[in-house]
Amino acid sequence: MTEQHKHCPICGKPIPLSEGVCSAQCQQVIAENQRKVRRTRMILYIAFAVFILIWLFYALRGRIF
Repeated sequence: MTEQHKHCPICGKPIPLSEGVCSAQCQQVIAENQRKVRRTRMILYIAFAVFILIWLFYALRGRIF
């Protein structure tokens, strides 16, 4: 019977249950992926906010002027 373990989410190597990744290199890959996700979310939030502001400008333009 094999010892309980899980696999590294990046490379798939078996690792102990208490560890998140197998190496510093895999940790760097995870950190880079997280930075990319945060950047993408921020861009989407900004684009959505700009869209709302433009929509409000055109929707209220006829009522104010």
